[in-house]
Amino acid sequence: MEALTKCPLFKGIEYQELSQLLEKIPYQIKKYEKNHMIAQSGEECRSLMIMLKGSVKGEMIDFSGKAIKIEDIEPPKPLAIAFLFGENNTCPVNIVANNSAEIFHLPKKSVISLMQLSSAFLNNFMNMISSKTQFLSDKIRFLSFQTIRGKIAHYLLQLAGPVDGEILLKKSQEELANMFGVTRPSLGRALRDLHNEGVIEARGKSVKILDRESLIMQLKK
Repeated sequence: MEALTKCPLFKGIEYQELSQLLEKIPYQIKKYEKNHMIAQSGEECRSLMIMLKGSVKGEMIDFSGKAIKIEDIEPPKPLAIAFLFGENNTCPVNIVANNSAEIFHLPKKSVISLMQLSSAFLNNFMNMISSKTQFLSDKIRFLSFQTIRGKIAHYLLQLAGPVDGEILLKKSQEELANMFGVTRPSLGRALRDLHNEGVIEARGKSVKILDRESLIMQLKK
């Protein structure tokens, strides 16, 4: 219960209220040993899963059979929340236990019941889905630019709006690199190059656009 109250899906729901809600719907808590395959790519998502203990990883298998790790997931994060509903509600990756793990399973029917019982849960669920959709939309937009410099230019111009001035980056370089689909060193080099060319002035998370026209030109390359 304590772990669940920390999950973003139950934000604003007190311990006692959550306990009362869960008394009304079926759920399971399952334990997994290290390297156990919790869910397989292409398998139907039948329940909402929330990490309680331990750690799992999402990984994809390429055509040569090599496993490529996508991310590690730890408590109190939910797993594959965006794939629980929809026509093609299959797990996009393999989910494998990094170590001994405990996962809270809430069947799809119980999720719907919980949405009807708690407006806070419904609001949190919709917010998380919307945030993931916005993230994927941004990622597709950035991937449409051919160069790293173009991706950086688009991001900075979007943050700055019509007025040049100091921009405080909301994401770390690692987060930006993941969003742009590039490596962190490549992103760092591109930022330094734009700084050295006098297009921007970059100081940590603070960036100032010095030459807007040159920055816009990066979008056309």
